[in-house]
Amino acid sequence: MTAPLVQQISDALPHLSRAEQRVARHVLAHPEQVVDSTLAAVAAASEVSEPTVIRFCASMGLSGFQDFRRRMTQFLALGVPATHSAIESDDSVTTVTGKIFDHTISSLGHTRQTIDAAAIEEALGAILAASSLHFYGMGASSTIAFDAAQKAPLFNKPCNALADGHQQFIEAASAQPDELFFLISYTGRTPELLRVAEEIAANGARSVAITGSEPSPLAETANIVIRTPTLENTDLYTPTISRIAGLVVIDILATSAAMHGGPDRLDRLTEMKAKLAGLRSAGAAQAGEDAVREDG
Repeated sequence: MTAPLVQQISDALPHLSRAEQRVARHVLAHPEQVVDSTLAAVAAASEVSEPTVIRFCASMGLSGFQDFRRRMTQFLALGVPATHSAIESDDSVTTVTGKIFDHTISSLGHTRQTIDAAAIEEALGAILAASSLHFYGMGASSTIAFDAAQKAPLFNKPCNALADGHQQFIEAASAQPDELFFLISYTGRTPELLRVAEEIAANGARSVAITGSEPSPLAETANIVIRTPTLENTDLYTPTISRIAGLVVIDILATSAAMHGGPDRLDRLTEMKAKLAGLRSAGAAQAGEDAVREDG
């Protein structure tokens, strides 16, 4: 599936010429404005020449400025605002708060529209058939892996999470065919994780890649690929939105796995949650009693 125009521009930004980058940043910051602008106006606002704007359009695989305006109009018709580039240096905290919330909500909406339900179904089938689940991520992606491991009661399988490349490789080197490995990387190009993926495949185990929208070496190596395309440039910004999208996918898989456990399994989960709530209440009450004694 072709990525939306704003995502393409954001991904291409580091590879454009300096002049074309000025056009790209202006487009990302003011998408609504550029669709109503002339070629001359976009060039002036970007502080470049009109031929530079045309070269920018060509770099994005477009036939010209009118094609660019058409594609941007289609993108905006989906109700998706600009990326984080729309944040200006003089924005107030209130404005930044609103922009980030708006962008996050819209980006997740985009992920929802483009995610492959068949891949989710295939991953669920692999989960139900596996003897154990392993969740691997590095850097920001490790938070998704550790969140998944905490959902072991929902998966009803032994689960573990690792963020260290050496530990991941050690486990992968002894992988068994009935184990299932989740490899989490938005770019799908982390060298350590790619070596782990190859080792998993060499040992006959299956893997699920949770990764971004573009083709990647990780997607080519994994047996199942769940793409979580977001409107985010992870080369420039902390990938908060891609993490949220990954966490949502884990929630979908964990909830679906729990539902496939049958009524008895759901009853046990309900009982577990009730006991956990009681434990928290008891802890809060004890803390209150301790505070009263200290004050006395």
